[in-house]
Amino acid sequence: MTATLTHAPDRLGPLTERLGAILTARGIDPEAATTQEPPSEPVTALELADARIPARYRRALGDHQQVTAWAQAIAAAGRPGPSGAPGIAEGPSLLIVGPTGTGKTHQAYGAIRTLLTAGVRLRWEAVTAADLYARLRPRSGHDAERDLQTLARCPLLLLDDLGAAKNSEWTEELTYRLINHRYEHMRPTLITTNLPTDALRTALGDRIASRLAEMTERVILNGPDRRRRSQN
Repeated sequence: MTATLTHAPDRLGPLTERLGAILTARGIDPEAATTQEPPSEPVTALELADARIPARYRRALGDHQQVTAWAQAIAAAGRPGPSGAPGIAEGPSLLIVGPTGTGKTHQAYGAIRTLLTAGVRLRWEAVTAADLYARLRPRSGHDAERDLQTLARCPLLLLDDLGAAKNSEWTEELTYRLINHRYEHMRPTLITTNLPTDALRTALGDRIASRLAEMTERVILNGPDRRRRSQN
């Protein structure tokens, strides 16, 4: 024979009984009211983005004057969606140029965070040039063409450290296809590079350099290497 143990509920205190009576009078089940969890606050787009942004740049601010002006122009050009929030439309791109450690990537991620803070509906991708080539290198079971189209068509792309990876005919053609698609469709693109104009043209070829010259506004960052300075 199996015995079933039961536990009698503790007697409610006077205050709890009174609260229960009030809830019952209002047509509310007291037990449901006490066990129901409070509604959770919605996760913001900025919080979702920060989960994707590298830890070092999760508090990045796009505070350079040209970067701020670009973000404002992109936000203003977006067409309102069903919720009334603007989305990314056609617009100019930024080429952020400067020596190592001058804050190029910081400003680029800051620009993305500025748009999200302004309430812009934003689908974006970010990749370094070196990771781009590794990601799209042909291999069994991987659809590199689909990956390339995803990056080419996304409303906003951050292409970091362009020109830093070793160049070849394959990387040049891949970069050309990506840049040319975004150039033709006027999709906003954030590009960072350590290379000055002449060196960038040599590294990427005339076709790419010509398109970058037309589609981007150049932002020049100067100063010492902040990474070295932070170690002193």
